[in-house]
Amino acid sequence: MTGYEYRRAWSSVLLSKSVAVVMGLAFAIIALASSAWAHGEKAQMPFLRMRSVQWYDIAWSKAEVKVGDTVEITGRFHLSEFWPDSIGAPKESFLNVGQPGAVFVRKEVWLNGTFVPRSFTLEPGRTYEFKIVLVARRPGDWHVHPVMNIRNGGPLSGPGEFIKVTGDFASFTNPVKTLDGKTVDLETFGLTGIYTWHFLWMAIAAVWIGYWFRRGGFISRYLRVAASGDDVQAADKMISPTDEKITYGMIGVTLLIVLFAFSKTEAALPRTLPLQSGLITIAPGDPALNAPENVQVKYQRALYDVPGRRLVINVQITNNSNEPLQIGELNTASVRFLNPKVMKDPVTYPEYLLAPEGLSVSDDKPIAPGETRALIITAQDALWDTQRLADIYYGTDSSMAGLLMLYGQNGTRHVIEIGGPAVPNYTNIGLLKL
Repeated sequence: MTGYEYRRAWSSVLLSKSVAVVMGLAFAIIALASSAWAHGEKAQMPFLRMRSVQWYDIAWSKAEVKVGDTVEITGRFHLSEFWPDSIGAPKESFLNVGQPGAVFVRKEVWLNGTFVPRSFTLEPGRTYEFKIVLVARRPGDWHVHPVMNIRNGGPLSGPGEFIKVTGDFASFTNPVKTLDGKTVDLETFGLTGIYTWHFLWMAIAAVWIGYWFRRGGFISRYLRVAASGDDVQAADKMISPTDEKITYGMIGVTLLIVLFAFSKTEAALPRTLPLQSGLITIAPGDPALNAPENVQVKYQRALYDVPGRRLVINVQITNNSNEPLQIGELNTASVRFLNPKVMKDPVTYPEYLLAPEGLSVSDDKPIAPGETRALIITAQDALWDTQRLADIYYGTDSSMAGLLMLYGQNGTRHVIEIGGPAVPNYTNIGLLKL
């Protein structure tokens, strides 16, 4: 066997092994994907989850639907006043839904009562109400999140809940009325053309690659060029006149196909609109959500107790309302730490983000109107570890932020964002005191 024949045989072996490895990895990924349901929010750094989008009052209208039924995700989010400098400002944002594939169709999105089919601008420090309308498409148990996509900031996921979809996937339709009055089913519209073009280009690619592999393959031809060294003429002899004709022919056929298809499509669909990329202006929304609070909370300092898995915060609260108030909840990174002495009724919320007895206050007596009181708030639960929020002390900016919720005796609620540095503490001594 000559050196060239040996290299050609070896390149064929390498190619076959590479194809086998790639196919094996692809099948493994597909097999694992069927059991995956989370969307990676735990992989995001704690400072990003705590100090970007504060999701709260999230509700899923239904826990079980049939194919074709609608589901609404509603709630509010507060854009943190402590927005990290390391990610882009929310000047170009897009409210979406996190789901394991196209199992739901996103039909409508509303923000402060404004229909927002495309991107919009948000302002840190403001609170927004939203509604996402979904249509069930594929049967199964699916974990669904609201997601805020920020340009240069990435996706910021909210809490997720399982929704069970029953029925027959083959029965799903997605009719839409176009601007010229026609009704098309987006589930099948243009599908024949998609299949045709994909298979056409794959066939052309197969012919092109097959021709050159018949001529010895890419690797073996490269080895022959490398072996020729500076002998340009020897390398040029590898490209025969027939090779050149085939190459020019393939280029010509490709251009003719593109030109023919473009002219045919232009004649069949003369009225087309480009994808809309402008920003939508958001209406102000409920003034009460953004009005100056009559409760002031002064964040003084905080420690994260590593052995105890608890965040201990010193605050000073001034109650300027006309009723006594008690601290009932701390919501940070979509995790709800509840004070059981105040939040006595059952709470409907994803269990993996709920700490029903995770919040305690040094003095639980109601804060009287006009009173200023110094308090120690402790948020303690294993969720600090399971949600990887304990990694807060690994960041270069070890700070926290969250929504502190105070409740009045008549059911009123005051939502105030607090935040600031959170210093790690590695022993059980030296915790904060009043």
